[in-house]
Amino acid sequence: MFSILLVLLIIVAVFMTGIILLQKSEGSGMSGSSAASMFGGALTGAAAGNFLTKLTAWLAIVFFVLCAALAIVSAKSGIGDAQSGLRQELAADELANESTPAPESAPATPVQSTPSEPAPATDDKNK
Repeated sequence: MFSILLVLLIIVAVFMTGIILLQKSEGSGMSGSSAASMFGGALTGAAAGNFLTKLTAWLAIVFFVLCAALAIVSAKSGIGDAQSGLRQELAADELANESTPAPESAPATPVQSTPSEPAPATDDKNK
């Protein structure tokens, strides 16, 4: 059931993306170049705008209904609870690190560096 809904959601998303790209925007979008040629001039002018707008609205409704259905099916079937192998491995490593204490190291002593030779004097008058 989950797979069927997911495939439907992908199909609706791709179809909705194409319909949105066909709509006429202020910059005239892609609809000026492809809508008339694809549909034989049937989707030109105001009728095309109304039809594409209504189709986009219906596709958006179907998209959100499919998203809600996928969430419900996922919650009931426990698909969201299943952990991947990587996640299980990371959790096991985390538990192992918490149970073993960190080795104590000797306290760090500051290293004092003293110059072996004094810096040569510079003569500011030569510059």
